Amino acid sequence: MLETKKFSPPKQRAFDARFEAQKIAFGPVVFHCVRYACKRGMLQALAEAGAHGLTLDELEATGRWTRYAIKLVLESCLSAGVVLLEGGRWQLDKVGFCLISDDITRINFDFVHDVCYQGLFELERSLDAGKPLGLSHLGAWPTLYEGMAELPEPAKSSWFAFDHHYSDTSFPDILPDVFATAPRRVMDIGANTGKFSRAALAHDTRVELHLVDLPQQLAVADRHLVDAGLRERATLHPRDLLDPAVALPAGMDLVWMSQFLSCFGEAQIASIFERVVASLSEQGQVLVMDTFWDRQRYDIAAYCLINTSPYFTAMASGNSKVYESGDYIRLAEAAGLRLLTVRDGIGYCHSLLRFARA
Repeated sequence: MLETKKFSPPKQRAFDARFEAQKIAFGPVVFHCVRYACKRGMLQALAEAGAHGLTLDELEATGRWTRYAIKLVLESCLSAGVVLLEGGRWQLDKVGFCLISDDITRINFDFVHDVCYQGLFELERSLDAGKPLGLSHLGAWPTLYEGMAELPEPAKSSWFAFDHHYSDTSFPDILPDVFATAPRRVMDIGANTGKFSRAALAHDTRVELHLVDLPQQLAVADRHLVDAGLRERATLHPRDLLDPAVALPAGMDLVWMSQFLSCFGEAQIASIFERVVASLSEQGQVLVMDTFWDRQRYDIAAYCLINTSPYFTAMASGNSKVYESGDYIRLAEAAGLRLLTVRDGIGYCHSLLRFARA
C-alpha cells in the first residue's frame, strides 16, 4: 500500500460553525470586493503606507476611488482579514500582503475569476449532464481543449499562467527520471504547447520525441519547436484520444503524460492506458506526472487541488477532476501495467508514477 497524507479539513469549535457557514454563503461577494481592492490598487496603496496606514479622507484625496467605493470594499476586506482598521486608519494585514505579493495566490485568483467564475454558475447543470455547460461563457466548443488556442483574453493568459506555473516548476526536476532508462523514442501525450518536449529534446541530443495532441494544440507546439531549432527530432501525431478506436504510434521506450489524464473521466483514462500499453516497446515504461490531492505534504495544497476539480466539470470536460493517486494506479493496473515507483514533492505539488508492463 502506498503511504499517503490524507487531507484533514480544519476542525471548527462548535460556536464557530455558524460563522464558518456564513463565510461560505457570502464567499462570492467577498471574492469580488477583494478583487476590486487588488485590481484598483487599494491594497497596494495601503502596503506603501506601511504600519502608519491611511485614513478614509487620505484614501479619498487620491482621487482614485469614490468615498462610497472605499468604504464598501475595505469593509468587506476587513471582514475577511485582508485589512485592519485601528484608530480610524486602514492598514494591510498579512492576508492582504499575500494577495498582492504571492505569485501562486495571484495566479489562482486570476484563474478563478477570468476562466471559471461565470461558468461555475452552471456547475449544477454540468454535474447532472456530465458536460461542461459553463464553457459557453468562453466559447462554443464541446470541451475547453478544442478551444484552447482560441480562448479570449484575459481567460487565455490566466489559463496558461495557471497551467505553466505548476508544470514549469516540475520539468527541470524530472528530466533525470525521464532519461533514467536511456530511452530513444519518447512519446509526449497531451503535448499542449510542446514545453516538455522542448525540454527533453534539449536535454538529450539523441532522443526523438513523438507529440500527441489535438491538431490545434500541435500547431502551437510545432511553431515553438521550430523557433527552438528542435523540430527535426520531433514527430507530430494529431489524435483525438476521446475516440477509443484511435491508436497510438508503437515502439515507444517511454510514454510521458503530465497533467493530462486529469482532463478525462475514469472510463476514458482506462481506454488511454490500454492504448498506451499497446504502444510500448518490450521494455518500455510509462511516466505519469500529476497533482494528486492525497499525496500533498501541506493541507493548503490539497485544498487548492480539491477545489480545482469543479473547473474541470463546468469548464473543461464535464467528467474529469483532480484525482487521488490510487485512482490512476487502479486504472493502470487494470490495463496491464504495474507500478514500479512513486516520487512525491516535485515542484509545487506534483508526484511521479512510474509503470512497466505487468
